[in-house]
Amino acid sequence: MKNLFSILTLILTVTHFSAQAQVFKSEEPLAHTYSIVARDAKTGEMAVGVQSHWFSVGTAVPWVEAGVGVVATQSFTNKSFGMRGLALLKEGKTPQKALDILLADDEGREVRQVSILDAQGRVATHTGKQCIRYAGHTIGTNFSVQANMMLTDKVWPAMAKAFETSAGKPLAERVLLAMQAAEREGGDIRGKQSAVLVVVRGKATDQPWDDKTIDLRVDDHEKPLDELERLLKVYRAYEHMNNGDLAVEKGQMDKAMEEYGKAETMFPNNLEMKYWHAITLANNGDINGATKLLKEVYKKDKNWKELTERLPEVGLLTLSPQNLQKVLQVK
Repeated sequence: MKNLFSILTLILTVTHFSAQAQVFKSEEPLAHTYSIVARDAKTGEMAVGVQSHWFSVGTAVPWVEAGVGVVATQSFTNKSFGMRGLALLKEGKTPQKALDILLADDEGREVRQVSILDAQGRVATHTGKQCIRYAGHTIGTNFSVQANMMLTDKVWPAMAKAFETSAGKPLAERVLLAMQAAEREGGDIRGKQSAVLVVVRGKATDQPWDDKTIDLRVDDHEKPLDELERLLKVYRAYEHMNNGDLAVEKGQMDKAMEEYGKAETMFPNNLEMKYWHAITLANNGDINGATKLLKEVYKKDKNWKELTERLPEVGLLTLSPQNLQKVLQVK
């Protein structure tokens, strides 16, 4: 009888692990992580922010579509939840209904963590009972934060507080602040490796290639959130550069100089910004201002002077021969 009991126990154990093996499929990345899905009530923009001790987490967790919604699928990640979740929202399903449909036939629902937010700001989030502790989520107005395999259970509450108390800032910066709050509470128990920040428009346009306004990824880094913060700063600086170019097109030179100045203040050692600022000044008749900036650029890298020689042939530098020589002979 004792031997029979041992055999039955062995059979049940093998069956249990066999079932577990069917749930934890090799094609489902183990993206144990913390994330936030959020919406800006004023602009309608939606975002996903993620950090994990897993390579290239941005390829698995965040899924976004302008005018529709965003999804974060993590823990034992079911990547199909991303595209399927967005498709269900497009059919008119609420986030909760979409989430219910996704989990209904999922054998691994108890090891999943997934959050869905739609363009109206409605949110639904699921944390499976078998997600590795500490795991949990907090839903608030226009956002949800979720985490699993955390060092402490203070991570996601800290994320929620950081997001809620940063109202008035741009959505991307608020999402980053939430992730930084998670890290201050210990974050992922394993450490950190990759991060992602994606923002889409609240309404889709007829130019879908421009509907994803921010798409920043750090695939492998010792301090991924620091690097993500740096990249967001670079993005903001180039926004000023683009605004400056637009002002030039409209003949608003004071506005252009203001925007270029903001960009250069953010990154004073960026030669690209100084160079195109100088070229714009030259094209608008300020040769002295242009040569002052070009002197700094040429001194650090002579290849920029070679580039200046090539611009007239494609119409990007329209100067008289005399003024062209002035910008080329800067020393």
